[in-house]
Amino acid sequence: MITRISSYWKIQLIGWITTSLYWGFLAFFNGDFIWEMGIADLILDVSIGITLTHIYRNFALKKGWNKLNLKMLIPKIALGVLALSVLYMFLIVGKLYLVRLFILKSAPVSFFEFFKSTQLQVFITGTRLMSIWVLAYHLYHYSRLEIETVKENARLSIVIKEAQLNNLSAQLNPHFFFNSLNNIKFLVLENPYSARRAIDLLSELLRNSLNSNIGRLVSLNDEINLVKDYLELEKIRFEERLQTKIEASVDLSKHFILPLSIQSLVENAIKHGIEKRKSGGFITVKVEMENNFIKISVQNSGKLSKESKDSGIGLNNLRERLLLQYNGNSSFEIKEMKDETVLATILLPSE
Repeated sequence: MITRISSYWKIQLIGWITTSLYWGFLAFFNGDFIWEMGIADLILDVSIGITLTHIYRNFALKKGWNKLNLKMLIPKIALGVLALSVLYMFLIVGKLYLVRLFILKSAPVSFFEFFKSTQLQVFITGTRLMSIWVLAYHLYHYSRLEIETVKENARLSIVIKEAQLNNLSAQLNPHFFFNSLNNIKFLVLENPYSARRAIDLLSELLRNSLNSNIGRLVSLNDEINLVKDYLELEKIRFEERLQTKIEASVDLSKHFILPLSIQSLVENAIKHGIEKRKSGGFITVKVEMENNFIKISVQNSGKLSKESKDSGIGLNNLRERLLLQYNGNSSFEIKEMKDETVLATILLPSE
């Protein structure tokens, strides 16, 4: 089986071999080139360069430096380059002394004298090399992070557009729209006050559908008020067949949520639960704190069909929006309970 060399190791080998060969060519054209020393320098220079930079790479990955912003990363890069340069200086000076000692078979000066005469030049060379390598390494990861961010933003933009279309379609679907108008028509003669109230509720829902900005967060208080309007309008249609309850044990004005998230769950409960039951049923909305998470639950009478679980109005879009907005720190679950009810639950970070 052929083992493929990763791009990282290919770049490491090519970079350090090229650097060492450049120094070898300079020595060769200056006329003081010795083949044995050139080969030894090549092997040891490449080994030292790869070893030091690979240790730095592993350390940076372990500490998560590739995820830091530039303001936090720059001081760490400076310290890293300084540490690498000092280590490079000691290792290269030691290598130069030992290679000359074993190949030339002589040591005209002590190691201490040799170190004093070469340390500055080697340190400057090491600083230049390590700066280039470290900056190139982090720029590569930074560019990859930027590319991923652009892709994620593009994906989020598409999801936002789909959410807006799904929401408008849900609010303006013929069944809901014409039922509401028919109810209002009969109420005009029987109960003019209720008819006016129904028109106000319907216009408010349509206004939210057209004007809502899915890309921003709204307060829980605004979302709950929207749900109350929607349920009040549906109550006119279902009358005694629909019982509703909304409970909140948190300050709704202090917490924010993706717009139309609870609304999507309530609409799904109406369409796949209450509408399918001759006797109707109930819908209960609860907002509470649980282990530093905001827990939002919508429970309704009915059974969980494959359609309501996998392709209910806005549910797939809601899952996607939660994933993008909270980077996997939120959760959404819908399940059937033993008492012929369906429970949908959203968990959101409290901050």
